[in-house]
Amino acid sequence: MRVAVLGCGYVGLELARTLVADGHDVWGVRRSDEGLAAVEATGAEAVRADVTDADSLGAVPDVDHVVFAASSGGRGADAARTVFVEGLRTAIDQFAARDSPPERLVYTSSTGVYGDHGGDFVDESTPLDPTTDKTRVLAEAERVAREHAAERGIEGTVTRFAGLYGPDRYRLDRYLHGPVTAGYLNMVHRDDAAGVVASLLETDRARDDTVLVVDDEPVSKHEFADWLADECGVPRPEKRTKQERLADGDLSAAARRRILTSKRCSNDHLRELGYSFAYPTYREGYRAAIDAYRAGGD
Repeated sequence: MRVAVLGCGYVGLELARTLVADGHDVWGVRRSDEGLAAVEATGAEAVRADVTDADSLGAVPDVDHVVFAASSGGRGADAARTVFVEGLRTAIDQFAARDSPPERLVYTSSTGVYGDHGGDFVDESTPLDPTTDKTRVLAEAERVAREHAAERGIEGTVTRFAGLYGPDRYRLDRYLHGPVTAGYLNMVHRDDAAGVVASLLETDRARDDTVLVVDDEPVSKHEFADWLADECGVPRPEKRTKQERLADGDLSAAARRRILTSKRCSNDHLRELGYSFAYPTYREGYRAAIDAYRAGGD
């Protein structure tokens, strides 16, 4: 199997490592020297290209599958549109125009597209209701991945990632030191996010489909913070309600909407597809970080 990972970053690098270890040919696309070196370290072939530049994508060889995992660098809605909508459309058009186009595209999205559901469970059948400019861009990009790709003869899969955590992204201080605002956490370890994409490609499942990628146990932020503090052997952090946090008055409109957004994400469909988690819940996923913290390594 030949796979191109466009935007071979936090999840993409782990995906490249996994696919290379499984004997597949992988090309990882990055723009910077540092990024290219990180791709090479996985054993994949590194290609310098930009998803918004069709000519540069010509350096990527023909492949069976394209994974679009590019990042907008945490910037605003305009930057997100440039990468996730315009860049995705550019990539689809560039690969579809080839004499040997790819069979399928996997686009990595976010559970942020759901909006607020009052703490209720959501799944792939739940209507989208994005509440910020950026999440509206992500919802539009999902349509590009499914509809525009299909128009160009490529089967699209949308993988909606919950909150990513893992090496370099455990963010222990946020929860150990507090204060921790009420709400739910929907999480997936980086290795499982990459593992799901690898599994869908290797088992040839979920073509023209959407898959919610989240672990087995959404958890309240307060419950998670107390568990983490207990495991790390430190006092439980200060907690506050959403109303108390909103009353501070130092929040942007987008931040206020994020606080008011509450949902729990179901992985029933992913389980039905046969995926087996390396880290089924945060308890297994945070163990390495907790051990390092207690050993004085954090």
